[in-house]
Amino acid sequence: MVPMIADHRAATCAVLVLAAGGSRRLGRPKQLVRRHGHSLVRRAALSALQLRPRWVGVIVGAKASRVAAEVRDLNVAVVLNRDWRLGLAASLRAGLAAVPRSATHVLVMTVDQWRVTSADLARLVDAKARVPVAAAYADGVGVPALFPRMHWRSLASLRGDHGARALLAGKGTRHIDMPWAVDDLDSPRDLTRMRARSAPEPVRRSMGGGSRSE
Repeated sequence: MVPMIADHRAATCAVLVLAAGGSRRLGRPKQLVRRHGHSLVRRAALSALQLRPRWVGVIVGAKASRVAAEVRDLNVAVVLNRDWRLGLAASLRAGLAAVPRSATHVLVMTVDQWRVTSADLARLVDAKARVPVAAAYADGVGVPALFPRMHWRSLASLRGDHGARALLAGKGTRHIDMPWAVDDLDSPRDLTRMRARSAPEPVRRSMGGGSRSE
């Protein structure tokens, strides 16, 4: 059973877990790399489910059947991105096409930000606004990020491998400080660093502050 996080506003949110990439630099499927007993794709899906959102979609592409098998027993929708070789933007389009019409916001997250916890995601959801809400770290802002429905058309119009970051760099974005989100798994060196940090991440509870101006 997945423990739930109380006192949040995720009931009308959908979550897109981006897990379709080919992991070329790493040389192995990052989605299947294990940390603390679970694959990264399963850890991300479990973190999303702890929010109790309206819907969680796991977007798969490379090694689709193996990645999907990691979350088959969870209450998530597996969405196949046949165009995964075109980059992150294709996964966003595939995911948005599957989001229920009743959702008002979509939370976009990746599987390789291994220090991001469900409590971090809850901070984004709790800051729900009419503008995008994004994690802020050392080299700018990016995912995980929450997008109101009025911004989904812009998300769907993205192309290539730039993902949502291009949309979040403007002034109309609310920032939530999350410096640890900069740690992701992209190369063998990143994998070594992740494995060296063997202790579980601390629970970071949802908080009202910690945001920058819109």
